[in-house]
Amino acid sequence: MIRRRSTPWIHKWSRPIIAAIAGLGALNTGYLTIEKLTGGSPACVAQAGAKSCTDVLSSPWATIFGQPLALFGFLAYTGMLILALAPLVLKAGENNKDKRLENATWWLLLVGAIAMSVFSGYLMYLLAFQINALCLYCISSALFSLSLLVLTIVGRSWEDIGQIFFTALIVGMVTLIGTLAVYANVNKPDFSASIPPGQIPAFVPQTNPNPEFGWEINTTSGEAEIALAQHLVKVGAKEYVAFWCPHCHEQKLLFGKEAYQIISDNNIKVECAAESPNAKVELCKAANIQGFPTWIINGKSYSGVQNLAELAKVSGYTGPSNFKYFK
Repeated sequence: MIRRRSTPWIHKWSRPIIAAIAGLGALNTGYLTIEKLTGGSPACVAQAGAKSCTDVLSSPWATIFGQPLALFGFLAYTGMLILALAPLVLKAGENNKDKRLENATWWLLLVGAIAMSVFSGYLMYLLAFQINALCLYCISSALFSLSLLVLTIVGRSWEDIGQIFFTALIVGMVTLIGTLAVYANVNKPDFSASIPPGQIPAFVPQTNPNPEFGWEINTTSGEAEIALAQHLVKVGAKEYVAFWCPHCHEQKLLFGKEAYQIISDNNIKVECAAESPNAKVELCKAANIQGFPTWIINGKSYSGVQNLAELAKVSGYTGPSNFKYFK
């Protein structure tokens, strides 16, 4: 009597588990995509003065080809979800001997998992050594990608292990070279010259910020900007910032050098970065600041860069409104 060899449980459940993890990854990156496209700030826990997921999403590495990086992650996870479930959904019956679809999707799952793991590894390097921030969404995505790779390898009986290593080597090299090529062309505009009136471009730092004031402001103020700054002083508005925050510098550029000097001189600006000699970390903790910049005007909180027209509206400003810059 010949005893049939039982199928390991992981081989039975590998595809549903892969689909579940890919679904979680899609939810994670889909949420970040929506927040990025709508200008929102993702919910995250961060200490005052410390970089967080908000700063990661505003970094130059968070956008590829003009689109949020999270969008490409969402598409990748969705593709893995479809590949994992396709044979289960399309299988005609238990006696179906056509294994072409199953074999093809396993190889595509392997290629996708390798590429996603290599790319996520590079993003973890950027997170640790370039951006110097803690982003639980990013770390979760990296763990999802690694889990997909492990499950793809152990989730079936591969006939040729050597072919797996060869595929991993080729796909890994192509992915890494492509990643380096994409980020080698990250747009780095020149902010050394004065910026003409109009829409402020995304600020990509070219130099390290000065702990006392961040980066130099190279926009000039008009009568409207100066009048609004004086009004914000009068109504007791507060702006919570970190000197290393690119978005905070964008807010400064909207005001211009002269108007923002009024804000700085009259204690509207509250520095939250502990490394700054001007830090007032306790005030930031007391205000429960989660991201930068954050405005508190008339008891209400406004997160992110605010157009001056919006600041005028929420603060009750009624003076000149011909502001020179906008986001």
